[in-house]
Amino acid sequence: MPDLLQLQVHDLQVELLTGVYSEETHLPQPLRISVTVDLDVPERFMPDTPLGVSKSYMDLKHAATDALPKDVHFTLIEAVAEHICETLFVSDSRVRRVEVRIVKLAIAERDESIGITLVRHRR
Repeated sequence: MPDLLQLQVHDLQVELLTGVYSEETHLPQPLRISVTVDLDVPERFMPDTPLGVSKSYMDLKHAATDALPKDVHFTLIEAVAEHICETLFVSDSRVRRVEVRIVKLAIAERDESIGITLVRHRR
C-alpha cells in the first residue's frame, strides 16, 4: 500500500442554487462543505521541501467555493460534490481520492447534520 497525504478543508459555508422542492429552487441554499484529498507523496518531507511537492489547501477551498458555478442550479447536492471531485482530479494528477461531505443547513431543525458524503477514486 503506497503512502499518501490527506489534505483537509472542513466546514466551508457556501450559498448555492440547489434543491428539488419548490421552496428550495428559487434562492441559493446554505451548504457546509468539507473536502478531504488523498495525495501521492514523496518518500520523505524534508525541512526545505517546497510547497510544490505537496498541494495548497487553498486549491481544496477553491474547488468547494469559487470553482462552483453560481448560475447553475444543482438539483442534487450529489452533483455539487461530483463537481468538486472533478475539479480536484483535473487540477492535479497526484490526487488519488476525493471525499466531499455536504450538509444542507437550511433543513436542520435542531443543529443536526443532514447531508451526503461522496467518495471518488481516480480511474
